[in-house]
Formats: sequence, structure tokens, C-alpha cells
Amino acid sequence: MTYDESACARLLPEQGAHAGRTPFQRDRARVLHSGALRRLAGKTQVVEPGGPGIAVPRTRLTHSLECAQVGRELGAALGCDPDLVDAACLAHDLGHPPYGHNGETALDEVARPCGGFEGNAQSLRVLTRLEVKVVGAGLNLTRAALDAATKYPWPRREDTTKYGAYDDDLPVFAWLREQAPQDRRCLEAQVMDWADDIAYSVHDLEDGIIAGLVDPADLADPQEQAALCELAASAYSEESAADLQEVLAGLQELAHWPGAYDGTVLAQAMLKAATSTLIGRFCSSAQEATQEAYGRQPLQRYEAELIVPRQSRAECALLKAVAGRYVMARPGVLAAQEREREVVVELVALLADRGADGLEPAYAQAWRAAPDDRARLRVVIDQVASLTDAAAAGLHARAG
Repeated sequence: MTYDESACARLLPEQGAHAGRTPFQRDRARVLHSGALRRLAGKTQVVEPGGPGIAVPRTRLTHSLECAQVGRELGAALGCDPDLVDAACLAHDLGHPPYGHNGETALDEVARPCGGFEGNAQSLRVLTRLEVKVVGAGLNLTRAALDAATKYPWPRREDTTKYGAYDDDLPVFAWLREQAPQDRRCLEAQVMDWADDIAYSVHDLEDGIIAGLVDPADLADPQEQAALCELAASAYSEESAADLQEVLAGLQELAHWPGAYDGTVLAQAMLKAATSTLIGRFCSSAQEATQEAYGRQPLQRYEAELIVPRQSRAECALLKAVAGRYVMARPGVLAAQEREREVVVELVALLADRGADGLEPAYAQAWRAAPDDRARLRVVIDQVASLTDAAAAGLHARAG
């Protein structure tokens, strides 16, 4: 299955000239110019704006741009359409609510009466309904682009907390998954997912070091190494802590493993060399393993599975654990996260009580057209999920 007529189909047919652009170039442009992508600039990645030691930390927007660059090059090396992978990477976080995964947890709690909340399912909703380019079809992306942006190609079910579509969106989900093997991700979606892991694990490490929250010297301490590997084994990897100890030792022997950082020009250059080396290491390992299994001919859609070596996944998990231990679990963060969850929960209750009068015009219109309380709650959830961190805090203060 390649980029045939079915892959390039749109939910609603469109007429007119397109200046020689391919369908996937148009998809990428639509995501890039969307308001939903711009709003990611106001959504925290790991180190919050104005936080410790770093003037301009990464946001969900910069993460998405970096993910797209990594995914585009890896996808192209394997024979995927680079604009298709680029569009999927740009789109992968559009459903993220304010306060990231913390906000996602709070929204899932209050959205239980209407089927729950999941950032990936919300991304599909943004692409096909909430971010309007074509009335009735959202951005009206191609089937292949929507499929490539679907990290979890199944609706909500009991065996996992991750899913790609709410019950309300099952018709469009069924359309985008026509002819696709059940529960299987296309190659472009797998590239997007691995690019996401690469980008945030490496760049969270970089931001943590620049902010002074991660000291590479600490990772030479045996007790810190043991604690880090225990965290990685429990939260980020299927490997044992003992096996991860060996992987960590190998990482630290790399020529460009991050060393002491003091903010000087030389230190900045060395840290950039480290991040570039790690990104290249993770991309090349997946490319080589996949091409060894499937050959070097162009690979697209359901012609191959992305093969990420076990070693690479373990190394990536350790980088995630570094951010988890030294950045996300630092003193004061848990209390701040509790307050963020309170803001989200209270904001949903306030807006639900006020109804259409408390919502932005497009959401107010959807509220009035909603057939029941379940549908009206989903409208409120959509509104809150669209907010930036600052907008959520500001609206909560005004509404309260």
C-alpha cells in the first residue's frame, strides 16, 4: 500500500488549482499555519518559561518543530514522503491541553461523563473538527496524513489508557483507517513516534543542563546511577535496572557525552555537539536496522515496520529518566502541579455552569447545537484543552 488515490483522498473533495504542490505539501502547510500549532508556543514542555536558569526554554511548539525536523529526515532516508512525515510530526501534539500531561490527567478525570480525555484522541479532533479550514472536515487533511498522525490507532478500550479517537469521532476514524490493518500503525506514524521520543528525551536533557537542574557530574555517582536506572526501569523501559546500568555506562563513554556546563561558548558548543550526536545515533540505528530487515528500496505506509534496536530504546529511556528525576521531580513541582490540576478542574466546572455565555464564539455555537449534557461537556472540554497555560490561569482568575 503506497501513496495511491486512497491515501491522497480527503474527507471532503476540494476543487481548484494548487500551484503544483503535492497533496502532502498542502497537508504540511495546513498544519503549519494552524492556530492550534501556534498555541503550542504557550504550552510548557518541561522547564516552564521564566523558570530556573534558562531564559527561553523549549515549549510544545519548539518541540513539535524539532520533532518534525528529526522525523522528516529519518522518514526520507527510509523512502517515506518527507512532507507527510513532517505534517504528522507537527500535528502530533495539537491536542495537548494546558499544563501538559498534568492537565491531561485533570481533564480525563472531569471528562469521564462524556468518555474521558486523551491528548492523542484530542489531536484527531483538532485536525478533523476544531481547527477549521473546510467546514465539516477541520483541516481536511489526506487520509495518509491523518493516519500518520495517529499514534494509537484504536478507540478507547479497557486494556490501555492510550487511544486515538473518542466515540464521537469514530466515523472519521473509520474513514481514515479504511484498508489499514487493525491496530497497526503505518510506517510514517512509527517514524513520527520515534522522532517524538528522540526530540524530547535529548532536548529535555539539554534544557535541564542549561537550566542548572541537571549536573552531568552527578551521573558519575554510583548511588545516583542506581536511582536513575531504577526510575528508568519502572517508568520508561522494559529493561531491568541492572541491564540499564550497563547501557548507562556505555552512554557515558561516548566521546560527546555531556560534561560540566558553565555557560561559556565552549560549553555551549560541546553541549550542542552532544545533542547532535545523540540524535544522529538514535536515527541512524533505526534506519540501519529497518533497512537491514526490509532492504533499501523506498518503504511507505504498511510495507514495513520501523525497527528500533533494543539498545537505542534503553538509551532513550535513560535520557527520559534524567529529566524525570532532576527536572520534573524537583522541589516545588508537585505542589505546582496540584494547583494546575485544580485550575483545570475548577475551570471546566465554571464554564459548564455558565454555558454558552462563558465560551468563545465557535464553542458557544457548538454548545447551543449539542443534543445533551454529555455533548455539552465535551464542548467545554474542547474549549479548555485549547487554552495555553497562561490563558487557562487568566480565564480561571476572571471566571472565579
